[in-house]
Amino acid sequence: MGQASLFEEEMNQSAPLASRVRPKTLDEFVGQGHLVGEGKFLREMIDKDQISSMIFWGPPGVGKTTLAEIIAKTTRSRFVTFSAVMNGIKEIRVIMNEAEEYRQLGERTIVFIDEIHRFNKAQQDAFLPYVEKGSIILIGATTENPSFEVNSALLSRTRVFVLKQLTAEELQMLLKRMLRSPLAFPDWDIEVSDSILKQIAIYSNGDARTALNTLEMLVINSETRDQKVRVTEDLVETLLDKKTAYYDKDGEEHYNIISALHKSMRNSDVDSAIYWLGRMIDGGEDPVYIARRLLRFASEDVGLADNGALNLAVNVFQACRYIGLPECDVHLTQCVIYLSLAPKSNATYKARTAVQKDIKKTIDEPVPLHLRNATTKLMKEVGYGKGYQLAHFYDEKLTTMPTRPASISNHVYYQPTEEGHEARMKQRLDYITEWKRRNDTGFH
Repeated sequence: MGQASLFEEEMNQSAPLASRVRPKTLDEFVGQGHLVGEGKFLREMIDKDQISSMIFWGPPGVGKTTLAEIIAKTTRSRFVTFSAVMNGIKEIRVIMNEAEEYRQLGERTIVFIDEIHRFNKAQQDAFLPYVEKGSIILIGATTENPSFEVNSALLSRTRVFVLKQLTAEELQMLLKRMLRSPLAFPDWDIEVSDSILKQIAIYSNGDARTALNTLEMLVINSETRDQKVRVTEDLVETLLDKKTAYYDKDGEEHYNIISALHKSMRNSDVDSAIYWLGRMIDGGEDPVYIARRLLRFASEDVGLADNGALNLAVNVFQACRYIGLPECDVHLTQCVIYLSLAPKSNATYKARTAVQKDIKKTIDEPVPLHLRNATTKLMKEVGYGKGYQLAHFYDEKLTTMPTRPASISNHVYYQPTEEGHEARMKQRLDYITEWKRRNDTGFH
């Protein structure tokens, strides 16, 4: 065990593994084949040294910073990094002026801004004139949607490249390549099975940095003997008890996954719906938020096709408020299953949106006098309530009395479907419409 302690001490004195084995060329770069594969657009830009300002948008650990550094090395440019926390307007202008001086001497400067979404508007605007006149090539990296987080003026002067989450196969390839690198664990013989590498890849959820750091953690905590390290399944089970969830409940992924849940339920894909719900729960989403969305879905997408959907959604909402997680996870799952399998109708939602459009397009006419309550003598004298027909006094509990302003009296908003219970609603509505067409209760 003494050797293990010595090994751990040596490891702690060096840079993290992810930094030691960072790729230096595009050929060493793993993933993003749609951008840097042979013949792809970004690869051609780099190979031909015709790069322009750009933004890399993608989840953590997919190579945004590494790719920017490779571009700088490949194109033989000065490489300057900026931090939203460390650099203010004054520092930006100083370095931008230096970049202009280097440009006049024939040397190009690449300015890399990691987490560009953290820069405020003034900081982002400070780069604009230098990007416009070519003093710098700006490369921004962000995990957030640039459409919302980058100033439109700056965004219009850059090209956005979307970097994808790395696959488990790509991460395994990266780990195997790294183990062969003399920079990884020099002078040590590391034994790691393919099954363990696969476990690390799955645990890392597409994040290369997490994968490399995880492997380093496993190596550091393994027993060593005669310069050999063997990573065991038991150690993996102990240290990797829960994978890193790729979910940001304050960011875009929050909206992406709730959208996927809605659309899976709407399409009656029950297993997909359960999966996306699980991603939200395991990612730490507020269960009451999920329950609110299910409440909305119950009326928006199921509606009168199954009134039980709204009743269940209300009950699950209350359960989430009363007991919270982890207990309410089964209540949410029950509701998602029910809503997925229930007959679907968006007639209620369409009726609401139709009347909204009508209200915007027509004048707000006064309520017809016969529909108003005559609560005073004066109101009665001017005609409030005059001629009102109480439906309960008629055999069919129906009258032909108009109940809307004449200008919109023939506008139809609710158009029921034949789905589930709503079919009975449609039959009733058709009967009422036909009865009113054939009868006249004598309103004048």
